[in-house]
Amino acid sequence: MEKENYKVRFIPIGGVIGVTKNMYVYELYKDDQLQDILVIDCGIGFPDEKDLGVDFVIPDITYLLDKVDKIRAILLTHGHEDHISALPYHYQKLGSPPMFTAKLTSLFIEGKFKEFNQKVDITVVEDGKEYTFGGFKAQFINMTHSIPDTKHILIKTPIGNIYHGPDFKLDLTPPYGNPPDFYQIAKAGHDEVLCLLSDCLGSEREGLTLSEAVVGQTFEDEMRKTKGKFIMTTFSSNISRIRQCVEAAIKFNRKIIFMGRSMKDNTTIANEIGYLPIPFTLIGKEDEIMNLPPNKVCLIVAGSQGQHNSALSKIAMGQNRFAKIKNGDKVIFSSDPIPGNENEVFAVVEDLVMKGADVVYSDIQDQLHASGHGNQEDIKLLIRMTNPKFFIPIGGTIRHQRQYQKLAAELGYNKDTVFMLAEGESVWFQKNDAHKGEFIETRNIFVDAFGVGDVGTMVLKDRKTLSSEGIVFVVLLYDRKKQPIGKPIITSRGFVFEKGEDRLFGQALKVAEKVMKGKPKDSTALDLMTIRKNVSGSLEEFFYKERGRYPLVVVETIEI
Repeated sequence: MEKENYKVRFIPIGGVIGVTKNMYVYELYKDDQLQDILVIDCGIGFPDEKDLGVDFVIPDITYLLDKVDKIRAILLTHGHEDHISALPYHYQKLGSPPMFTAKLTSLFIEGKFKEFNQKVDITVVEDGKEYTFGGFKAQFINMTHSIPDTKHILIKTPIGNIYHGPDFKLDLTPPYGNPPDFYQIAKAGHDEVLCLLSDCLGSEREGLTLSEAVVGQTFEDEMRKTKGKFIMTTFSSNISRIRQCVEAAIKFNRKIIFMGRSMKDNTTIANEIGYLPIPFTLIGKEDEIMNLPPNKVCLIVAGSQGQHNSALSKIAMGQNRFAKIKNGDKVIFSSDPIPGNENEVFAVVEDLVMKGADVVYSDIQDQLHASGHGNQEDIKLLIRMTNPKFFIPIGGTIRHQRQYQKLAAELGYNKDTVFMLAEGESVWFQKNDAHKGEFIETRNIFVDAFGVGDVGTMVLKDRKTLSSEGIVFVVLLYDRKKQPIGKPIITSRGFVFEKGEDRLFGQALKVAEKVMKGKPKDSTALDLMTIRKNVSGSLEEFFYKERGRYPLVVVETIEI
């Protein structure tokens, strides 16, 4: 069949505009019939401040549920949470397709599934080897990021090659593993790239991104000056950064203690496969901290984003019985806040400072954190090497996409060749051609402590009201003939202080009684439902008029 009878559609189910929650879909069509689907990455996102009680967000896979027989594989680029951690929630629903990724990433994924009491088989890929998935072929290319075993993927299709290049920087001196495979990247460009999908998060920063090696020297310098406990926090999957801190601790003969479940799990995996070598004598446990000289302790702690109930948050609030902050202790934040997490991070910083710690973070020390995302020159170099016909910036917000478009224009590309997409916006590719396609409806799937997808818009609205306005409970009493008896019972929480409460609720009783005694059309359950709604609405208006606030009013009817 001629190539002109094929076309490819790209759909970002996550990973654009919102930065995290990465999940990308490639579809191959022949004669307008869907043949094969490739899924790349399946990660979590982080909730906004307004998403009260939400732990994290996962991609909406509704679009794929009636197409699972076409999914040939899930390919994973690296082991960060926002690229792999939604897999256990979606994998079986997607038909349990084969998964392909690098060694460290595969072990992290196995750990995620183990938490759900599930086992999965994952193929560990070889760089440069070509894998076939129906009408797609894929080749993994070694890349550097802030975690070892990061890969870019060259997707070969009947209408051209697509270079899928998420989170990356061009680090010539990575602390572990090989530098980027410039030969394979340049070869992809020589063989022609129809479209480059590229990390754009660093598109506003000039120059090249610092090497991870710079951070290792900073750890040494800071540890040398620290008389108390040395505490470093970063993402628990950032094995490269953790390894550098470990190497500094070994040099100064400090006992290394990992804190936080994810930090312990990930570092155990990395240690077992040789990615994080530590002398056995220098591995410690939390209950040893109080018995060790402070200048012989190095704590590597999860919670760099200020997450509630994280290991670092508990230390900051004095809730860890073994690790107490004292004068002379130093806390290093070796990660920048994810956009939207700034308030949580600086709240933890404040708590640590109040307890006497010397807290160092990127605002006051540039070389504490080398971004894992390429700056402008990294991005330009990848563009030059691949020389694509079209571009799709991924992994950033709309402002990062816009700046990426400007960078491409500086290199001589037409702005129209850069597709700036929102979540669910698709792009159709044909031979030497690309254009925007249909919009695929998606929504955020919220995960909290009690379930997946149970938190909807109304639940979040009610939680927000509870947090700021309080709640009022109203109980209406009726006899078996649906006639009102007695007075309504009104109580509240978080709405008004005791002073003035009696007068306010006395007036509220009269409002509720007036609605209760209204003549219903007939004696049905629907009438009571309507009365509940009318009482709630009347009281909301009353409370706003009297107090300028809209509490959540919950009305229940009881038959006696």
